[in-house]
Amino acid sequence: MKNPLLAHIVLALAAILPLAAAAQVPVQPAADQEALLASADPVLRANKRLVYDFWREVFEAGQVAQADKYVAESYIQHNPNVPTGRAAMVGFVSRRTPTPLPVEARIKAPLVSIVAERDLVILSFVREYPEPQDATRKYTTTWFDMFRLENGKIVEHWDGAVKPAKP
Repeated sequence: MKNPLLAHIVLALAAILPLAAAAQVPVQPAADQEALLASADPVLRANKRLVYDFWREVFEAGQVAQADKYVAESYIQHNPNVPTGRAAMVGFVSRRTPTPLPVEARIKAPLVSIVAERDLVILSFVREYPEPQDATRKYTTTWFDMFRLENGKIVEHWDGAVKPAKP
């Protein structure tokens, strides 16, 4: 190119346009949580409902007296910040919500999806974080919690948690 300014503009656009085209589409919660509980398979439908109700009653509302209705005593925890066992899970929830709250009809967290297959149920949620380069802006990503059920109780849990960095 004969015009160096034009050459620089073309190079700058060539570098920027692929980034703009790859900009994230924000994660959106489902509008109808009840629809997420549907399944033609009655076992999968019941598994979804059990995890959904556990999340609303125990995890969000802190109604830990209901934990034995949903969670096996031998509950296995894969989150590295929470010990294994129903008692440990109850302790974790009790610290998060020291005074139990009323149970909501819907999960309060921005729920994206509920997927059930075999003995597993996955809840996925919108997570919002500050942009690393500009804390005044936010971006969304997806968080998941996966549960394994056995004999009508939650027996195992996975999520994407990592250990916090030391200050």
